[in-house]
Amino acid sequence: MMMRYGLCLLVSMFAVTLVAKPPLTDGETDPVMLDLDPYLIKAMRGSAVKILPGRFGSEGSLVDLVKEPAFKKLVAKHELKLFNGPMLGAVTPTSVRIWVRTAGAASFQVVVGDQLSELVATTEQSDFTGIAMVEGLKPFMQYTYKILLDGDELTDPSFRFRTYPSPGMHQKYAVAFGSGARYVPPKEGIWSVMAASEPLAYLGLGDNVYIDATDRRDVQRLHYYRRMLRKEYRQFIAQTAIYAVWDDHDMGINDCAGGPGLDQPWKLPNLNVFQQNWNNPFYSHDPKTPGTWHNFVMGDVEFFMLDGRFYRTDSKNKKDTTNTMLGREQKQWLLQSLKQSTAKFKVLCSGTMWHDLADKGGKDSWAGKRFRDERNEIFGLINDEKIDGVVLISGDRHRTELWKTERPNGYPLYEFLSAKVTNMHSHDVRKEAEWSLNEGNFWGELGFNFSNSDPTVTFTAINQDGAVMKASTFRLSELSH
Repeated sequence: MMMRYGLCLLVSMFAVTLVAKPPLTDGETDPVMLDLDPYLIKAMRGSAVKILPGRFGSEGSLVDLVKEPAFKKLVAKHELKLFNGPMLGAVTPTSVRIWVRTAGAASFQVVVGDQLSELVATTEQSDFTGIAMVEGLKPFMQYTYKILLDGDELTDPSFRFRTYPSPGMHQKYAVAFGSGARYVPPKEGIWSVMAASEPLAYLGLGDNVYIDATDRRDVQRLHYYRRMLRKEYRQFIAQTAIYAVWDDHDMGINDCAGGPGLDQPWKLPNLNVFQQNWNNPFYSHDPKTPGTWHNFVMGDVEFFMLDGRFYRTDSKNKKDTTNTMLGREQKQWLLQSLKQSTAKFKVLCSGTMWHDLADKGGKDSWAGKRFRDERNEIFGLINDEKIDGVVLISGDRHRTELWKTERPNGYPLYEFLSAKVTNMHSHDVRKEAEWSLNEGNFWGELGFNFSNSDPTVTFTAINQDGAVMKASTFRLSELSH
């Protein structure tokens, strides 16, 4: 029995070594990262070249790092008592939630105007993260904030945000989204360019970091620490509400699928790491079926962030006959939530593509033979219930493009794909799309304009220099039955 266990462990470690992508370090210029990155990689991954056991075992975390005098010295040198964050999330017209990670156990509060959050403790159990909520704010107003950390007042020009508009407000606003965001030192400046465009929120559609180490929570945490230590990203998430779901490279390995249920031993531990590193309003509608999906409302727009990995049918498991991308519970939640939505625009946000021709023969998308019936059920509900204003966004393929799905009994469904925020590798453009581009790096922007009687949504592809690559505008009347 011990021999069999040892062999399985060896095979598992060998598989991780083959698929885990190495952390990229070439071209690093950030002073914090020049000092911290080599230390973190050595401690938690063993090597930047190949994945090896870390100093603290597969469950290693900041809890272990802060016990090392050399690490504490680096934290002090760079004044990193606030190790990661702040990160905005779950904004409403009258409230905001602010996430932080401290370099050790601490207590903090957030001050917004004359409103003060409750005192929040960060502990070992949460990997020294905490979330504070501030309420009593006014809709669509610009605010600055400060953090009180163990009695010290922390401020920064990036500590600012705008609350969301209330439904019915005739305002213009934008939301950014993207995928394909591996930590690439020379490419990280795109977060500052994105911040300058002042989106109310950013939607991370998966592959938000590239981990590819299913059974190594220490490596998963390493990649989150690295990204959030970088100045441009730190400033971006301090002023932009962040929402995230995972895809294959941040849940497991390339093209992975979780399969039904929670029996896989990595599932709940990996989900716990994900939850510790984001600031979503919730993680699944039901604690009995946890996941990363959630929804939120911004004025007259409702966003549905879908988890297409955690319960996806595992094609490598012959006993898995579920034929689902979402899992039964998430699908029912989505269908019911769509029926109940009163928003003028509904945005279905998927880590993988919707259109039949957007992927490699449907191998890893909604067009796959196991998933298209579920997709068509969602599209059918839109027809049957006469749900207007639905648009689709997606990630995964390293390009940006617009797809149009014609429907004989309803308005066309337009899909805006954008998935090369920082990645260097590109996928070939698709001539079948309405338009398709892959040069440089870019993000997608959804611009909403409710100042007219016929509101509009504009899909805009924006590159690393802030230049518009392509834009397409649609009126609500064009997206109605």
